[in-house]
Amino acid sequence: MTTAELQERILELGMPKFTAKQISQWVYQKGATTFDEMTNISKKHRELLDAHFVVGRMPATDKQTSKDGTVKYLFPTEDGQSVETVYIPENDRATLCVSSQVGCKMNCCQTGKQGFQGNLTAADILNQIYSIDRPDSLTNIVFMGQGEPLDNYDNVMKAIGLLTSEEGWAWSPRRITVSTVGLKKNLKRFVEESECHLAVSMHFPFHETRSQFMPAERQYGIEEIVELLSQYDWSHQRRLSFEYTMFEGVNDSMIFAKEIVRLLKNLDCRVNLIRYHRIPNVELNDTPMPKMTAFRDYLTKHDVYTTIRTSRGQDIEAACGMLITKE
Repeated sequence: MTTAELQERILELGMPKFTAKQISQWVYQKGATTFDEMTNISKKHRELLDAHFVVGRMPATDKQTSKDGTVKYLFPTEDGQSVETVYIPENDRATLCVSSQVGCKMNCCQTGKQGFQGNLTAADILNQIYSIDRPDSLTNIVFMGQGEPLDNYDNVMKAIGLLTSEEGWAWSPRRITVSTVGLKKNLKRFVEESECHLAVSMHFPFHETRSQFMPAERQYGIEEIVELLSQYDWSHQRRLSFEYTMFEGVNDSMIFAKEIVRLLKNLDCRVNLIRYHRIPNVELNDTPMPKMTAFRDYLTKHDVYTTIRTSRGQDIEAACGMLITKE
């Protein structure tokens, strides 16, 4: 709940209005897991809170650690399902890859093969962040886990709002990146209502190929997405990037590189090339690194800033495109 929502509920219980801010600070700043910890609230009121509410924190039911230090967590959800979350430490940075849905409707990666099981609540989303081993070590959060964030827009934005609020961590939204295939109904809203970074899952610059592998292209094409995004200013601190998973013999030839240059020529953005990680029952192979490097160099030479993303956590099935809730 936001502080305003808390105020409304506690006033109904006959508690002072300022108690809402105290609860917010205990939950969102101090990481309290029970009402008994809220020592500046009277015992009578703590008992009243305990009778009507839950804090909402749930520990992980499973945890796997990769040889590279990446940690994959399995968290329960409010409706009894499970979702995966990935912690990625790197030098002086620590990034958390957060899920927004159980399964996914988009059918682009391993998560999509699971089918759509439901939206996460704002509490489910925040629990992934607060209940890892060291939430205080986080420098960045990316909504790149299971699900399509813009298909669960209200809950994702509520969770981000609580993280960035004064009663929460007071994070800058520039420490948060939201990834999307580019859902038409909420992409424009997100760009205008949020200051978070945006990452668009492109993967294929041609309509025909993208339609084959990414069903969302049929409703809202990559050309339209780029056209929409070109109407906004990305030249300051807010970052726009395009994710591009490379498949051997499918989208890794220079024809595709040239089309990316054409598509993005008027956008201030970057491209992240991603190694494909094999998933069951999908007959695709990863592009060899020399070919990825040549692809990157071509884009960079033609003024499209491009990087090759380091693959992390592949040995525990925590790398890009591999998340799936088997339980």
